Amino acid sequence: MCTAATYKTKDFYFGRTLDYDFSYGDQVVIIPRKYPLDFRNEGRSESHYAMIGMAFVTGGYPLFYDAVNEKGLCMAGLNFVGNAVYGKNTEDKHNVPQFEFIPWVLSQCSTVQEAVALVEKTNITDEQYSEKLPAAQLHWIIADRNNAITVESVKSGIKIYENPVGILTNNPPFDRQMFALNNYMNLSPKSPDNLFSDKLNLEAYSRGMGALGLPGDLSSQSRFVRAAFTKMNSVSEDSENASVSQFFHILGSVDQQRGCCIVGDDKYEITIYTSCCNADKGIYYYTTYDNHQITAVNMHKENLDGKSIVRYPLVAGEQIKMQN
Repeated sequence: MCTAATYKTKDFYFGRTLDYDFSYGDQVVIIPRKYPLDFRNEGRSESHYAMIGMAFVTGGYPLFYDAVNEKGLCMAGLNFVGNAVYGKNTEDKHNVPQFEFIPWVLSQCSTVQEAVALVEKTNITDEQYSEKLPAAQLHWIIADRNNAITVESVKSGIKIYENPVGILTNNPPFDRQMFALNNYMNLSPKSPDNLFSDKLNLEAYSRGMGALGLPGDLSSQSRFVRAAFTKMNSVSEDSENASVSQFFHILGSVDQQRGCCIVGDDKYEITIYTSCCNADKGIYYYTTYDNHQITAVNMHKENLDGKSIVRYPLVAGEQIKMQN
């Protein structure tokens, strides 16, 4: 289970939580412009946009969870179990396995508009990376500083939805996630007025009562509502530090703590990492479950015309600053 979000102050920010019961050994990965991308059905791309993101690298190939390219186009894949349906190869479209979808789009698109045009010509296939890594059931959020969309490959085909809140979680399908916001239109960051009855002298007895009814459980639909409310009402200064800090606070509203979501014997779903990327500057920030200090990797400090991927293992241990 995961949550992805967009946020804009002076710059544009994109990131996500990755919630699971174990880590594959994720790393921050930079793909330079001349690193050959071999697509199984679409040939080799020798030159493309550079990108940075979080990935599990196996066999020298990065399996991206989320990434941002040098043009500021952002993308993340989130679990969509039970609803994702991928096709077989067809002759009239680009045939792209699920695990190639993020580099396929980010390597050649600079805006959401360009991504929509490409996705409309793409068939997401069920080809798996290997026998040990079957095709994950996902849907995706794609965003730039002006627009966001959700892409779902379902039984009836590829669906592309406008995403006006810039938030995505897991199930149900995105149109139903959006419709559920109608149930919470009465929520407000302001102190509530008494609309219950003019015959009763009802008063707010605490700050924050305008948001009474905001769901607090860990289900994907509730996390969507909570993240949308938090993001849409979020206020921060325009500075980099203030913007990044606020972004982590937005996603902190859906953080998962060990012990609250049991998935098996002695197994618990937790927020393995939280990311925030300044898409305008190409700086990828992250925290991990055991390290709340924000760590950053700047893609523009690497040779983006190189031919080799750059990998940064996550700083996972808690960093505590002693003051005395």
